[in-house]
Amino acid sequence: MEYPEDWDNLPKRERKKRIKGLKKQKEKHQAFAGKLRNWGIGLIVLVVVGGGGYYWLTSGDVLPPTDFAGHVEQSPASHVLDKPMPILVQKHMLEHADGSGPPGVIINYNCEDFDCNPDLIDQLSEIANQYPKFVYVAPYPGMTEKLAITKFRKIETFDSLDKEALVNFIKGE
Repeated sequence: MEYPEDWDNLPKRERKKRIKGLKKQKEKHQAFAGKLRNWGIGLIVLVVVGGGGYYWLTSGDVLPPTDFAGHVEQSPASHVLDKPMPILVQKHMLEHADGSGPPGVIINYNCEDFDCNPDLIDQLSEIANQYPKFVYVAPYPGMTEKLAITKFRKIETFDSLDKEALVNFIKGE
């Protein structure tokens, strides 16, 4: 073990005592460095796992439901809404429109994250009014598509309005 040169002039007992103290100090330093390394590795793992989890949760598609599991027995105020329809109510409409009718069809749109024609909502409302017993229109902010039409266990998405495709979906064609 290396120690200062002037320790050679010390009595043997004093030199051994100081060398022993120097070894203890070095061991403490190594133990601290080991703990610091372990905490650093743990922190890095935590950041990577947390970041990966966040990415996994936020990078998936956000689309309306296509099932009615966990729904609530509640109907929306109208068939054309200007506020988002709660997910659990959407699920109920997929089961049976207005609480007792045929299975519902819901047209959701996202004009917060996508550019929409000023008359898009009027055009969607026009389609819904052709089928007033079971078709609904509602905004869906945060959806990863501009337009989505759903019925039980089926979904179709659109980048732009395609009236014919929407009507075909509603009719089951």
